[in-house]
Amino acid sequence: MIRIKNIKLRYGQNKDGLLAMACKKLKIKPESVKSWKIFKQSLDVRNKADIFYIYTLDLKINNESGVLKRIKNADVQKAEYTKYEYPKLENTPKDRPIVVGFGPAGMFAALILSQIGLKPIVFERGKDVYGRMKDIRLLMEEGRLNTNSNIQFGEGGAGTFSDGKLTTRIKNPRCRKVLEEFVSHGAPEEIMYVHNPHIGTDRLVDVVKSIREDIIRLGGEINFNSTVTEIIIENGDVKGVVVNGKEKFAGENVILALGHSARDTFEMLYNTGVKMEQKPFAIGARIEHSQEMINKSQYGKSELADFFGPAEYKLTYTASNGRGVYTFCMCPGGYVVPAASEEEMTAVNGMSYYSRSGKNANSALLVQVNTEDFKSSHPLSGVYFQREIEKKAYILSGGGYKAPAQRVGDFLGNCPSKENEVETTYKPGITYCNLDEIFPEYVLEAMKEAIPAMGKKIKGFDSAGALLVAPESRSSSPVRILRDLKSGESLSAKGLFPSGEGAGYAGGIMSAAVDGILSAEMVVKRINNDY
Repeated sequence: MIRIKNIKLRYGQNKDGLLAMACKKLKIKPESVKSWKIFKQSLDVRNKADIFYIYTLDLKINNESGVLKRIKNADVQKAEYTKYEYPKLENTPKDRPIVVGFGPAGMFAALILSQIGLKPIVFERGKDVYGRMKDIRLLMEEGRLNTNSNIQFGEGGAGTFSDGKLTTRIKNPRCRKVLEEFVSHGAPEEIMYVHNPHIGTDRLVDVVKSIREDIIRLGGEINFNSTVTEIIIENGDVKGVVVNGKEKFAGENVILALGHSARDTFEMLYNTGVKMEQKPFAIGARIEHSQEMINKSQYGKSELADFFGPAEYKLTYTASNGRGVYTFCMCPGGYVVPAASEEEMTAVNGMSYYSRSGKNANSALLVQVNTEDFKSSHPLSGVYFQREIEKKAYILSGGGYKAPAQRVGDFLGNCPSKENEVETTYKPGITYCNLDEIFPEYVLEAMKEAIPAMGKKIKGFDSAGALLVAPESRSSSPVRILRDLKSGESLSAKGLFPSGEGAGYAGGIMSAAVDGILSAEMVVKRINNDY
């Protein structure tokens, strides 16, 4: 196939015209094209007077080699694809591999192991995705928290209820394998080529279910409501796990694919002697604006969103106190949702449906937290730091998992809010407070300096009526479970493979899924005695 880059599509133009543009670059007639597809799509919004899509197309045509020789254009080249190659299984293991956790890392680890023929056993503390949805609804509508089935825990992990964003900074060929699996299980095909792909929570729940059913069809086993309460380690080798405090399962290869909120499991691992360390993370709040305002700021005209889609943004700032401030997990047309997983602690997150048709935009506004900010050198000090913030938020908001909230104008002016122009999307509801009572001084200083600076980049970002809903405290894991760089095994136990976001090696669905695939490959290598 031939790949053609830099094909521009402007407002009002039809995608059907892309082929004609590509053929013009190749100096061929459309009739000579056997097939074509979009390989990449991005959006250029730098000039509000001239916003356009940029496409890369792959075409299958007659006499491709001849055309490539004839066309001297940097935008035209031979298309190349990297196909995922499964590791070859050469030995038969004594026990089936065990996967702890069924978020992106655990799910893709289990899927790869199943496709290889190893029939893994998966233990997930939460419920299946539809049972989980019922518990989340109870939290939103009645303030009733199930500590094992919520935004953090359950089939699909935390990413299932945060829009299914598939953006990542990593450049790993396994990323394409992840996207291909999502599409084959029902995700929209466009995630293969759009710049900031997302599946949407409403569609991701069925994709997750389909992947589970595929693993089971291939001989894997998924156990819900199954908390791993002990890792059995003997003479430096993992021997299995204990589930729900009573049932033992033998296994010499255990992938530990925890979520970043598995705090009780972190404590169990620490008490078991598994080596881990503190890790920096970030805290802050969700900031809500009207999506129409964001559209107008980014596109110049809000109506352009009908063609280009609800506008997004990504902002960074370095405060004078040295703290990095940035927006994260931006949800166009989205909702702020409760992210608590422990009793009487409040945390928030963001979510969108596939259509992104909600009235508000929201994003995490986060401030860098360093390990030096923790009160001790204990490996779990970051967990205790998060809990302290979340406990304050719960008390300040009056309980019931309501969230403390404050107008941006009042936050900058250091006074509590009473009412607001932007109606929050957060359920179970908000309590107007002064967020100065929740966060450390260095976080407040950095946020108050960053918001007006970000308002210079996106008009209206710092508007007085924008709303801060707090705290966003679960952006990444506060812990890293140490592993060998070559084998991927824990430094504390052979056959124990820390993986994904909770283990401190990923940040988001894509990187966690890729890390899960890597862990599955390492398990095969160990079975083959290949390292």
